[in-house]
Amino acid sequence: MAYTAIDRSRDHFVVTLWTGNDVDGRTISNGEFLPDFLWMFNRNNAGACPGVVYNSTIGAGTNSAAFGGNANGQYNAIFTSLNYELANGDFYRYGYLSGLTSTGFTCAAGNDGSGYQNYRHNQNNYNYVAWQWKANGGTTTSKSSGTVAGNVTTPCIQQVNTTSGFSIITYTASTSYAGSETHLEHGLGVGPEFVIVKSLDAAGGWAVYHAENGGSPNAGYSYNLLNSNAATAQSSPTNKYWLNTPKESDSELIALGSGDDTGANGTNYVAYCFAEKQGYSKFGKYIGNGSTNGPFVYTGFKPALIITKNADATDSWNLLDNKRSPHNAADKYLQADNANAEGTYTFYDILSNGFKIRNTGNANISGNNITYMAFAENPFVAGGVPTTAR
Repeated sequence: MAYTAIDRSRDHFVVTLWTGNDVDGRTISNGEFLPDFLWMFNRNNAGACPGVVYNSTIGAGTNSAAFGGNANGQYNAIFTSLNYELANGDFYRYGYLSGLTSTGFTCAAGNDGSGYQNYRHNQNNYNYVAWQWKANGGTTTSKSSGTVAGNVTTPCIQQVNTTSGFSIITYTASTSYAGSETHLEHGLGVGPEFVIVKSLDAAGGWAVYHAENGGSPNAGYSYNLLNSNAATAQSSPTNKYWLNTPKESDSELIALGSGDDTGANGTNYVAYCFAEKQGYSKFGKYIGNGSTNGPFVYTGFKPALIITKNADATDSWNLLDNKRSPHNAADKYLQADNANAEGTYTFYDILSNGFKIRNTGNANISGNNITYMAFAENPFVAGGVPTTAR
């Protein structure tokens, strides 16, 4: 039985569903914690960039010029399906969040009189989902430049949750510290296995690092883009995204290259770093077999959220959770890289200790490597009591 130091997964990650009612200032509660990282979707609204990300380091509902904001009242939202910066054009008028609370967030009104969606996270009769991670409740630590493991570090702002293996880092890339390289202290104590980086004040792709996408567990030239369905690629030049030197990306640092998506001089970025924690999170891959009797993927917990990407094929990022699909098979999916509404397709059976692939599509092409990211609803064993299947 899998041991875990996290018996109650929802202390660190939670899925919340709600239906909009057009009430200005409506508060949505997750019942647990201030959400430091929110990834939210309008499940019904195709063609309108439904996937939006916020974090508590930058804030939500902040009328600030920090990190590329504007004085008109931008709401610090970034769309995962696009390469836009933090504040692009008139996004602040659409109506996103007006703030975070100790157990959730408050929806804002957004009526600009020009036909855009009002009450974007609370439009009447529309269905929504929010995946929420806890870092440090909005409490940040500033790290000055120094020398760590022989590398000159770039100053950054951290929010760290070492228990769940998650940190949020904001930084300004600068040639002043290590030339064309950016070394950041991630604060996790172990090397992250899954990293997402996004520029905040310049257009750029959502750079994704996954430890199973080639290279050693803490380094590699391979990358994906969260806003693209492209297969895993090798960066050119090789140091465009990550630095393939194990001593440079380790238990203390993540090492980034000088490409526009991760390290352009003078550009502000945010990095979301995840380290694997037994019984709570798992970042791995499976090899497809092309059968409805697909591979069984052991995670050591009952998954609440499963994200998959076919590394070898052009295929979207598929996002499934336990709340939108409360019974097997899990079939309600969203996709990070496009603006489609929620779709229905048989993907997996969610089990007490992992998930079983039940499709013959791109998430199970025979011989293909499919990477996954999974977070727990419950560990396989909590307080000595085994978790039940669905």
